[in-house]
Amino acid sequence: MEQLKHECGVAMIRLLKPLEYYEEKYGTWMYGLNKLYLLMEKQHNRGQEGAGLACVKLEANPGEEYMFRERALGSSAITEIFGTVQSNFKDLPKEQLHDAGYAKRVLPFAGEVYMGHLRYSTTGKSGISYVHPFLRRNNWRAKNLALCGNFNMTNVDEIFARITAIGQHPRKYADTYIMLEQVGHRLDREVERVFNLAEAEGLAGMEITRYIEDHIDLANVLRTSSKEWDGGYVMCGLTGSGETFAVRDPWGIRTAFWYQDDEIVVLASERPVIQTALNVPAGSIRELQPGQAMFIHKAGKVRTVQINKPREVRPCSFERIYFSRGSDADIYRERKLLGEKLVPNILKAIDYDIDHTVFSFIPNTAEVAFYGMLQGLDEYLNEEKVYQIDALGHAPGHDELERILSRRIRSEKVAIKDIKLRTFIAEGNSRNDLAAHVYDITYGSLVPGEDNLVIIDDSIVRGTTLRQSIIGILDRLNPKKIVIVSSSPQVRYPDYYGIDMSRMSEFIAFKAAVELLKERDMKDVIAAAYRKSKEQVGLPKEQMVNYVKDIYAPFTDEEISAKMVELLTPKGTKAQVQIVYQPLEGLHEACPKHPGDWYFSGDYPTPGGVKLLNAAFIDYIEQVYQF
Repeated sequence: MEQLKHECGVAMIRLLKPLEYYEEKYGTWMYGLNKLYLLMEKQHNRGQEGAGLACVKLEANPGEEYMFRERALGSSAITEIFGTVQSNFKDLPKEQLHDAGYAKRVLPFAGEVYMGHLRYSTTGKSGISYVHPFLRRNNWRAKNLALCGNFNMTNVDEIFARITAIGQHPRKYADTYIMLEQVGHRLDREVERVFNLAEAEGLAGMEITRYIEDHIDLANVLRTSSKEWDGGYVMCGLTGSGETFAVRDPWGIRTAFWYQDDEIVVLASERPVIQTALNVPAGSIRELQPGQAMFIHKAGKVRTVQINKPREVRPCSFERIYFSRGSDADIYRERKLLGEKLVPNILKAIDYDIDHTVFSFIPNTAEVAFYGMLQGLDEYLNEEKVYQIDALGHAPGHDELERILSRRIRSEKVAIKDIKLRTFIAEGNSRNDLAAHVYDITYGSLVPGEDNLVIIDDSIVRGTTLRQSIIGILDRLNPKKIVIVSSSPQVRYPDYYGIDMSRMSEFIAFKAAVELLKERDMKDVIAAAYRKSKEQVGLPKEQMVNYVKDIYAPFTDEEISAKMVELLTPKGTKAQVQIVYQPLEGLHEACPKHPGDWYFSGDYPTPGGVKLLNAAFIDYIEQVYQF
């Protein structure tokens, strides 16, 4: 319903055979390039703002370019960057196009190592200079670095202060630039360490270069550069000499998966994209573990190393609810279970009147949860049928059985997303009117004045689309009651690890709690939470406490939901409206391996999350109340 514009995606490919091998077996030396395109397109849901790719040729001769990069802005950036790359080849005669040796010597992007990135900004910083991969150039091949990632760092200020104090000078105050400078600095030191070893062995000239590229250890680089990072991340990189790496945060907040056979090594943000791109079973794909890094040596040897000690592992549950592709077997099962877990609260909301209720979903992300909800409702109805047949107390007649067994869960496609309406009108009043028609309805899908309408969505964060479009358009069907169901719990707190929701003013649950405090003459709760938060400013982040929880503490989930209904229901709505949320326990039962729930519970996995929440709450209160 409300598009949450997280999040970045990564893809890496390392070919383990010469380009001639792929030309002979697959009919093109562009096998790696084509697979990268597929991996990126299959993760297009993560890249609404830009995309980029980098390539390294192994064993290029001095004077020949060996490291290439292409970037573009916009939702069609993937097509644009690959179109630009292909433009280097399109006018070649067929013989040259299929000459892998010629491609390797002459053509740009004809390499063995590829890295791709899909970007969405969660910090408000945009433009081509912020699109990954980032490059750090050097005359030493091993010191060249390309970096990209799916991440947000919560302690950029601390890292920036520390690295500038020792003389480093990042080009921009942004976490990617700062991390590039950190990793690049440690890479320089690692090269110098190996250089000294080579000299001690009496090597000179190109012998030193080869020795460095054969003996460099990127695990040393990552250990020293990542130990202070606070946030959720999967960071990927490659060097000019062909070393490749990916490292995951020690809390396991962000995810990455990898696959290896004798032809190729692949890494991506999501498992099913590897399954699809390479046609391999899920069981052959490994997950990068919290705090772990995967390295691919320039010679093609793959190893994993524990870089940072795993902390309390808190993988992001929003990945499962909303962002990851539902084609993953585990995610599909979890989303169905999220829908099924809601059935008891849904039945309560409709007073168990299944016969006069139509069930539907908000297109398109809630569709899988909808199927789980239907499955749970079917099980409930079957139990009802058994009870009714037992209650007859005699051998039932045909008509009696038919009346009981003919009862069905009524499901319809009630809401239809009319995406093409969004793009034209920008003027205020016209735009508001247009927003009200982003969704259309299926007329005649329920009995006016008699039927309830239950409609499920994956999450309700801001409530904007409910207020501007959904409730008003559904009310045109004249249902007796509209029950909006969220497969996730109430979103109460900002995210600082890569999801685009970082301000307190965005959350309808927070607005509802504040309104309840005002109504009940409890403004002192707001003032006390503000005062305690303000007193924490300047403390080490490890000592900070989440006092925003005090805003919600006086109320039940149901009270907050009821207030949300008041705030979101347009004037003139005829139907009664209710919002039903997933309980936090239901989320954890459905997604037991992904307990990261800070946006619902306020229990942040890292100290930096609490620090940024504290700042956001203070900023909100001072803007609204002019403290």
